[in-house]
Amino acid sequence: MLTVLMVLDAIVCIGLIASVLGQEAKSAGMGGMGGDADTVFSSKARGMDALLARVTVVLAVLFALITVIIARMTN
Repeated sequence: MLTVLMVLDAIVCIGLIASVLGQEAKSAGMGGMGGDADTVFSSKARGMDALLARVTVVLAVLFALITVIIARMTN
């Protein structure tokens, strides 16, 4: 059972890394206030960013839960 959880944890971890790297960088500070035509008129990009943000949250929670379960099983 422990081996299965460790493999599942590694798979979730790889998915989490991929979902974070797949997100578009958010502009920070005063430089990001202007925006351009791509960010203003691109609803598809915003939809994909929202989906990736949700996937990231779900995978992060799953990763944390599995890691805590593994830690409890090894003690």
